[in-house]
Amino acid sequence: MGSGLGARIVAAAMLLPGLMPLAQAESPPEFNELSVKFLSYEDRQPGLERIHVSSPTALLNLRLGDQWSVSALGVHDTISGASPRYHTAVSGASQMHDERAAYDLKATRYFPRGSLTLGVNGSSEHDYKSQGFSAQGKLSSDDNNTTWTLGGSESSDRISPVNFVVIDEHKHTASLFGGVTQVLGVNDIVQLNLGYNRGRGYFSDPYKFPDNRPRSRDQRTLYVAWNHFVDAQQAALRTSYRLYIDSWGVTAHTLGLEWQQPVGHGVSVTPSLRYTTQSAASFFFGPSYDPALGEPFPPGYTMGSTALMSADQRLSAFGALTGGLKLDWQVNARLTLDLGVDLYQQRGAWRLGGNGTTGLANLSATMFQTGLSWRF
Repeated sequence: MGSGLGARIVAAAMLLPGLMPLAQAESPPEFNELSVKFLSYEDRQPGLERIHVSSPTALLNLRLGDQWSVSALGVHDTISGASPRYHTAVSGASQMHDERAAYDLKATRYFPRGSLTLGVNGSSEHDYKSQGFSAQGKLSSDDNNTTWTLGGSESSDRISPVNFVVIDEHKHTASLFGGVTQVLGVNDIVQLNLGYNRGRGYFSDPYKFPDNRPRSRDQRTLYVAWNHFVDAQQAALRTSYRLYIDSWGVTAHTLGLEWQQPVGHGVSVTPSLRYTTQSAASFFFGPSYDPALGEPFPPGYTMGSTALMSADQRLSAFGALTGGLKLDWQVNARLTLDLGVDLYQQRGAWRLGGNGTTGLANLSATMFQTGLSWRF
């Protein structure tokens, strides 16, 4: 299927200032909650409808007394479409279909000024298995205006592609992250996070040829966010910046902007805009091929070469814009509905400062999400 293509990244949004008291001790959630959501993703290039992912999810949060809570997340992805073997060549595309089941279980113990969360997770596809665990601790200052977070995770993956390019390969990943959230006043919160990810093992894509990537990858991230509550409009402005650097030579910058505006009757509308610019991996080669061998071989390629190389467009130099719109409706004290869409456009020419990869077809994607949350 593509060595974990179905993996989803779940991110939690920062609490908006003004929605609850700033001084709040760590404690279990006030309500039990069940959230059910459906995500649809598809990407395309001129003349080629590529990948489509349908992903229903369910998240259950339960309060257990005054000191504990547990959560259970379940995901089932269905992936289908045509994925080019190299660059954007339609002639190299192959039809595929796969399904992925994933889970994430967590238990949290609350203390007067902090909390500790332990979790286990896993996912399964016919060619990719993953198991992992995580831990996270939080500690707040006496006035609860400053919160420090420290956590880590570890996962072990097993890769067995159906084309037998490799057999029973493995990948091991360990992550460490830390951050601080600071209340600056009644209307402002800032957040700073640092992350480090160390991966060892098989990173190549067995369904692309030629594709030979390093057997190690170190990733570092810096994330800064500022949330401001605008009294006049009773709205929230959320801004963020993310810096990503890895040992493959990729450096990426992402700027994010959101405006959440209540419009009455429990309804709020949130338009968003995000821009990303990144450099190419040191072993990425563009759509220029060996004059004798032709596609998909890079210039100077020799048969059986073990040199590092990849034509994966995600490792190219590009700029990308994502525009989104989300609608939230708090029907009553128990029920909340949400609906959102994001449109993604990627171009080599949009890389900040120029020098983006040329010759690649434009990549577009649409992400649609809808869901409901029920408190009980």
